[in-house]
Amino acid sequence: MLKYSRTAIFIDGANLHATARALGFEIDYKRLLNEFENRGPLLRAFYYTGIIEDQEYSSVRPLTDWLNYNGYIVIMKPVKEFTDAGGRRKLKGSIHVELAVDAMCLAHQIDQMVLFSGDGDFRSLVEAVQRRGVRVTVISTISGHPPMIADELRRQADVFTDLVELRSSLAREPSGRPARPASSGAAAPVVRDKRVDPGER
Repeated sequence: MLKYSRTAIFIDGANLHATARALGFEIDYKRLLNEFENRGPLLRAFYYTGIIEDQEYSSVRPLTDWLNYNGYIVIMKPVKEFTDAGGRRKLKGSIHVELAVDAMCLAHQIDQMVLFSGDGDFRSLVEAVQRRGVRVTVISTISGHPPMIADELRRQADVFTDLVELRSSLAREPSGRPARPASSGAAAPVVRDKRVDPGER
């Protein structure tokens, strides 16, 4: 892995949770922070999530409380729960604007942005940050049908890292022990540096 002088991490909480769950593991956020601190100066680590309005207890609260006390900046946005015409439970609200504003405000202070999300809505943000000289790494996965990452976001990133590659260093087992590395029969991780693979654009 290349080392960068100044890095900021932006985590789309719901998206990362869904991606890790699809791959069959849980993220150990302490190990995640250590992983990137070991690569070079980590300026900020943001975690974004929605909280359902008027809900007395949210399952995400213990996690966000822990993150707040352990090196992360947590941004929580109220979201509204409603039932659509088909009777399906839906949530209205998004953390995209908050994440984009923070990224643009910090762009002049960092050399690399690490975005944990596969949401194609972030493609324009990635492009805007790149125009300010920031190198962008997007972390998600191409596993699944359809893939968890939008193709346009993957192509826009300077570097795409499949979360599968980070599983052994970021995952935890229910016991709290680090997850065992995937067996040799597991799908090969995908890491692409666009500087050496320009034909993929």
